[in-house]
Amino acid sequence: MESRESSRRHTVAELVAGQWGDHRPALWYEDLVLTHHEVAAGAAARAALLADLLPPGAEPHVGVLLDNTPEYPLWLSAAALAGAAVAGINPTRRGPELARDILHTECRVLITEHTHLPLLTGLELPAVRVLLTDTEEYDDLLAPYTNAVPDASKAEPGDRLLLYFTSGSTGAPKAAICTQGRLAAAGASLVGQFGVRREDVHYVCMPMFHGNAVIADWAPALAAGAGVALRRRFSASGFLADVRRYGATYFTYVGRAVQYILATEERADDWDNPLRLGFGTEAGVVDAEAFGRRFGVRLVEGYGSSEGGAAVQWSPGTPAGAVGRAAPGLVVLDPETGEECGPAVFDADGRLVNGDEAIGELVNRGPNPFEGYWRNPEAEAERRRGGAYWTGDLFYRDADGYLYFAGRTDDRIRVDSENLAAAMIENILARYEGADAVAVYAVPDPVTGDQVMATLAGTFDPTAFTHFLSAQPDLGTKMAPRFVRVVDRMPVTATNKIHRALLRREGVRCADPVWWRPPGEDAYRRLTPENAEGPLAPTRGPSPVRRQGLEPRTR
Repeated sequence: MESRESSRRHTVAELVAGQWGDHRPALWYEDLVLTHHEVAAGAAARAALLADLLPPGAEPHVGVLLDNTPEYPLWLSAAALAGAAVAGINPTRRGPELARDILHTECRVLITEHTHLPLLTGLELPAVRVLLTDTEEYDDLLAPYTNAVPDASKAEPGDRLLLYFTSGSTGAPKAAICTQGRLAAAGASLVGQFGVRREDVHYVCMPMFHGNAVIADWAPALAAGAGVALRRRFSASGFLADVRRYGATYFTYVGRAVQYILATEERADDWDNPLRLGFGTEAGVVDAEAFGRRFGVRLVEGYGSSEGGAAVQWSPGTPAGAVGRAAPGLVVLDPETGEECGPAVFDADGRLVNGDEAIGELVNRGPNPFEGYWRNPEAEAERRRGGAYWTGDLFYRDADGYLYFAGRTDDRIRVDSENLAAAMIENILARYEGADAVAVYAVPDPVTGDQVMATLAGTFDPTAFTHFLSAQPDLGTKMAPRFVRVVDRMPVTATNKIHRALLRREGVRCADPVWWRPPGEDAYRRLTPENAEGPLAPTRGPSPVRRQGLEPRTR
């Protein structure tokens, strides 16, 4: 069945208003259930309230500092009806950085709840009105508008709807713009790609201030007339119970979420669940296969730049490890020369043997829906160069046109003048029996280029790890990590992505145990200030480890 006349709808506001009169269950949250009609009515009331709250001439922007409660999708829907935009405020930001995000996006109204109120203490937020959703005052404020009827007639496809922050390696996060037209089109596209049905229930467990949960989970449910079940905050231990409770058929994930679910206690009836599909990024081949075996659920790994400038879709026949085939306009370019990189060459064991020539930045030379950043022309210019969209992500392409993710441009590892793919090394190390999670990144070589460092969450035996590496047929001679940091739990961002910037910044300067391979040796030994010569020692001056005062604790 076609997704609520998606081919004729061009705004999210039309999709929201289209729920009016539909009394099927639409929104589940803990013990609360709202129908589609009640969602539309709640959105209309909040849209009318917002119109009265915004000062004349102010940008129609509302900040939302909430966990995944019903108020989040209600305010997204309200903003669509009001022709306004929601700025998703990251609750892991603090102090001046948090104030900067709110003021940069010119929010005159901020929607939050008591649990996040302490974050605002002491912040200078001039002319910003704060509404607490879990108070009687908020209920009283909404009461005069409860008879409002959703009206989508004034909304246009080009109206801003989302201002969602994307992290960068330097500087403050950038607020990417997403219009109603782009979000409605993205939802309709995923409906077609995954066959989303009206009777489906989308489980939203990733934070809604991040684009993944809104664009890849909430939007296709709205476009198809499907239901949405919310989890306040992601919980690996609560995942399967929620899926069964709500009858969830689809979910999205980012970062380490899949690994956390797989780390829960396995039960004989794990396969007994209503899920049909999981869609996301960074699960990795090993974990995606393990998830399928344990839960009977196919995970589809996709690629899409946060800003919408490029996307790669998986299709039947995609080789293992590849993301999908390059669509017209998608090319892999050398970021220094702008020339197209040559196709990847693999040896008999599947190892990439020409990384230096094949790895480059994914660039979209064709039409793309990137709509810019809010008040950040420098960042826009970095993305739009030479009439193309530069993703900031490293890929390589095989002779048949299939693309393989190699990491962020910040993750480029260059060892002995050879480019290595951090993502490929991670997929190999993920096979190690003691690894619950793995991150691979570059640390500076004291002479030139980089050395490979890995952080491993789980259990580490240096002898077993050495034997494991020697048994991997696709591990190239430059790929074995020179340093291995062992942690109890992988540091992650608020969206469960590995906090690579932190790992790179700390390097070997950390309280966790670090193991290393001396030059010419295969075995790993503990790195201490006493044995820190060799690859860490610069040609002149003191050892970096001694200079950093490394004192690893005993594990």
